[in-house]
Amino acid sequence: MSTETTGTGLLEDGYDEELDDRSRMTFLEHLDELRRRILHSLYVLIACCGVAFFYWEPLFNYYVEYFGQYGGNLVYTQPMAGFMFSMKLSGLVGLLVASPFLFMQAWLFVAPGLYAREKRVVIPFVLSASICFLAGAYFAHEVAFPAMWQFFASYMTEGLQFLPNLDVTFGLYVKVILALGIIFQLPIAVFFLARFNVVTAGFMIRHFKYAVLAIVVLAAVITPSGDVVTLAVFSAPMLVLYVISIGVAWLFGKKRLRDAADEE
Repeated sequence: MSTETTGTGLLEDGYDEELDDRSRMTFLEHLDELRRRILHSLYVLIACCGVAFFYWEPLFNYYVEYFGQYGGNLVYTQPMAGFMFSMKLSGLVGLLVASPFLFMQAWLFVAPGLYAREKRVVIPFVLSASICFLAGAYFAHEVAFPAMWQFFASYMTEGLQFLPNLDVTFGLYVKVILALGIIFQLPIAVFFLARFNVVTAGFMIRHFKYAVLAIVVLAAVITPSGDVVTLAVFSAPMLVLYVISIGVAWLFGKKRLRDAADEE
């Protein structure tokens, strides 16, 4: 394949000449680049957590009311539990706010090894990944966790009080938020797999029944209890995301074929 340089500084095979030099970094240079991206991410994450902690009191009151409205009265049995809750809460809010920057840093780490035309999706990737992650967190906050918590509190009677521990409750909440935030990245992952011809829409349709089984198993692993309600709350959005991902694979699989035909 010819690799002559055009007047625009791009190689005919689609590589950017300057960035192609970066793609040939040594192993130690890759480690140094990874260190830089991690440090940049930590700086922004710490800053966002610090700002969130500045507003710890309204956040604290909101979440105490949020957990209480779905049943039970929160309690804490350790002297520092209340303070640690405010710290953990600030960390979660800071992570959600910083997530677009974290996705950007992840992209910048892998970008040197990509074709020039593939680097053009940086803004769509960061936006879509951030939106999907936050959408998953929102779904967890508004639908998944309340449904789970109402089920747990449904056994409360006059003679049996539901007094959930603050640490355990928030720990479960964080797991649900992060789990669904990551699960909602499925269409993004399928987009890249389809672009690199790793999966196709036909492949995903043919293996649909296996995907359903995998979804149920994964939901059972994620959920803290084996009840049908909680399992359905996690399985339903995952199944919908899989169907959406089939559409993503079909759409961008066709685009990949058109691009390949144009290059020929």
